[in-house]
Amino acid sequence: MNPLLCPTPARWLDRALSDVDTLLLDHAHCEKKAASTMLGLVFRTPEMELSGALSRMAREELTHFEMALRELRRRGRTYERLTPSAYAGRLAAACRKRPEPEALVDAFVAGSLIEARSCERIGLLADAIDDPHLKSFYQALHPAEERHHLLLLEAAARFGDPAPRLVHLAQIEAALVTEGEDLVRMHA
Repeated sequence: MNPLLCPTPARWLDRALSDVDTLLLDHAHCEKKAASTMLGLVFRTPEMELSGALSRMAREELTHFEMALRELRRRGRTYERLTPSAYAGRLAAACRKRPEPEALVDAFVAGSLIEARSCERIGLLADAIDDPHLKSFYQALHPAEERHHLLLLEAAARFGDPAPRLVHLAQIEAALVTEGEDLVRMHA
């Protein structure tokens, strides 16, 4: 199931391919943030089975972070601070903060949308990048991103009906993607 309401605009891929090194740096930061987010959800989730699945996902995201660092090093690029896009912050701002069951539904739905968008964009990059190392890197990540967005959507259903919030948050996500930002970022 793809929760996204619109495809990534072609201008994103053009911008990404114009500065692959900056995109890769941002991607490393995104993987690190995803691991942190999953650990935060482990602390908020009262279910042992789900906490274990989120913990495994956090470790996988950290592995992806390390893979991105290796690719940066291979390309002679340093790992440094980078201003993130506003995408994830704006999506998070649309999420309910209380009460906790509803807040968890929103956090999981928003996470699912972010992972689904990452999955789509990683697929686009895997098809378009000429560098065989980077092509292989993105091909290796694609199945995990798909698993992640499905896991998070299933997790949302443990705390309430995610369907209405999926409709609401997917509309916001689609507007953010359609507007875009003039940055070379995974989620600009």
